[in-house]
Amino acid sequence: MIASRRVLLAALAAVVAACGGCAVVQPWERGTLAKPSMATVQPPHETAQKLRTYNAKEGGAAATGVGGGGCGCN
Repeated sequence: MIASRRVLLAALAAVVAACGGCAVVQPWERGTLAKPSMATVQPPHETAQKLRTYNAKEGGAAATGVGGGGCGCN
């Protein structure tokens, strides 16, 4: 009986968790959600630009893992 209660509570918790992420999006709210800043993955050109900036700040072409940074701390 205790095991069946645990299973029932686990199933209920799963249903509540699944329903918590559901939302109705109104038509006037879709423009906000479509903005690039709301994307979970950055576009490749932005990633490449950030990598170029990072390399320039570190002072070396291999600043992303091999060798050391431009500050001489590695």
